[in-house]
Amino acid sequence: MINNLLIAVAKGELPADLILANARVVNVFTGEIEPGNVAIYGDRIAGVGDYHQSRQVLDLAGRYLAPGLINSHTHLESSMLDIGQYARAVVPRGTSAVVTDLHEIANVCGLDGIRYVMDCARRLPLELFLMAPSCVPATSLETSGASLEPEALRQLLRWKGVIGLGEVMNFLGVLSANPGVLSKINLYRDRVIDGHAPGVTGKNLTAYIAAGIYSDHESVSLDEARQKLRQGMYVMIREGSSEKNLDALLPLVTDKTYKRCLFVVDDRSCVDLLEDGDIDAVVRKAIRSRLDPVQAIQMATINAADYFRLARLGAVAPGYMANLIVISDLSSLQIDMVFHRGRLVAEEGKPLFPSYQPAVKGLTNTVNVKPFTIEALTLLPSAETEPVIKLVPGQIITRKRMEKARVSNGVVMPDTGRDILKLVVVERHKATGNIGLGLVSGFGLKKGALASSIAHDSHNIIAVGTNDKDIFTAVKQIERLSGGLVVAAEGRVLASLALPIAGLLSDEPLEVVVNKLERLDQLATDLGTTLPSPFSTLSFLALPVIPELRLTDLGLVDVNQFKLIRQNTRT
Repeated sequence: MINNLLIAVAKGELPADLILANARVVNVFTGEIEPGNVAIYGDRIAGVGDYHQSRQVLDLAGRYLAPGLINSHTHLESSMLDIGQYARAVVPRGTSAVVTDLHEIANVCGLDGIRYVMDCARRLPLELFLMAPSCVPATSLETSGASLEPEALRQLLRWKGVIGLGEVMNFLGVLSANPGVLSKINLYRDRVIDGHAPGVTGKNLTAYIAAGIYSDHESVSLDEARQKLRQGMYVMIREGSSEKNLDALLPLVTDKTYKRCLFVVDDRSCVDLLEDGDIDAVVRKAIRSRLDPVQAIQMATINAADYFRLARLGAVAPGYMANLIVISDLSSLQIDMVFHRGRLVAEEGKPLFPSYQPAVKGLTNTVNVKPFTIEALTLLPSAETEPVIKLVPGQIITRKRMEKARVSNGVVMPDTGRDILKLVVVERHKATGNIGLGLVSGFGLKKGALASSIAHDSHNIIAVGTNDKDIFTAVKQIERLSGGLVVAAEGRVLASLALPIAGLLSDEPLEVVVNKLERLDQLATDLGTTLPSPFSTLSFLALPVIPELRLTDLGLVDVNQFKLIRQNTRT
């Protein structure tokens, strides 16, 4: 509804509530930096220019004023923070809006999990927009805790804040015109539909886009991203905790193409959020890599708002939401103040709003494992060589390698000398007794085991280790915690982080969660790993929609063939 008082303030007939004076305004429409005063009335910008009448004036003394940053694609559950603590981490970093599909918590708790996060977010100085999760579960090659069929997605269409359909990960379902997949796409045909097409090129890419899917965040090579851009996709350049694509894709960004490019983080740990930042960290790194600072800001503001059809967001302009950041140094993106709907909510990196801790109902006690013994972890040889999941540094894609395994007494054993470790996935939703067993290379552990109840996307328990005893110890501790991360060695638990909300989120303060995760990462390093974010890396090894080889509770998945190549064990 048009506000007559806002119009009067814009005309200079009434005083503003707040004037941000002597600003250098980043104009994301023209790419210019303009001097002026910004008048704010209520939660809106009334005007930019020669404004002086106001109940309050804040002199910015020549500092830059830009729109609040928009994180166009993130799974906030990967921070392991409850939504109130997540806001404490990202809002002071300049993030004013987040686009997410919440499919992590949805895979565990269904619509109840989505409702919990969205209800909590409404009490926070953060705009949260939901892309209805299209793939819960992502595939039939794993066991999830919930399933969102077309009827559930039809319900979500009526929810406030739902703006489109989340990443369509089942790209093979699109290409084969699977009726279930297409029915979900058709439901949201008049809204934005996000893509997920790792390595999809040529006519398969053409067919995928023809289904109405116009973005992708999975490109890892410049050629792949260029193909997607040329065929009409918005290319989301991702730089998360485990997914590092900025360096490879930044050459795609030119004066001719930047309007179709966005910055995203996808998955970012609480440690990285606190110490390095959120979408601001991606913008900052892009600027260090010689991208024009204003273009970098455009890619994290107005480009996102245009793609997602977020009216009145992403710019410093009349009628736009007064979500703003004050920057003292543009080249380093030093953010001094953050305004949300015209109210100062963070200053000098500190939140000025109370944390909100809601009562959690029905989202705890989600770890339900059928009892099993250590013998269930025995891996028998299948041939002269065994498939091994090979990590790719800085990426979440993997390679399939066939290796001669170390066999002792008729049993496949981890081989730390060759960095071939055992990987285990234990189903934790329905007590089916499913246990997937496989081998992985790239962790570098010399002893002990790591385990987590975060295992994208169905979030069963995943563990990697040098021996069955420590793997078993770590998994059992996750059961006792009702979700979490664990480091074990020599048959005992060295440290853990409880994640009682859906087995994904902590109920503790940001700083406590960060300290515990840093302790776990350090212990993992002490056990031999050289990975910068070992638990983040581990969490993706059960995701059967990212090439080439994955392990789920149902067994070893060749993603390129989209089939199980080794069945699970069942207790």
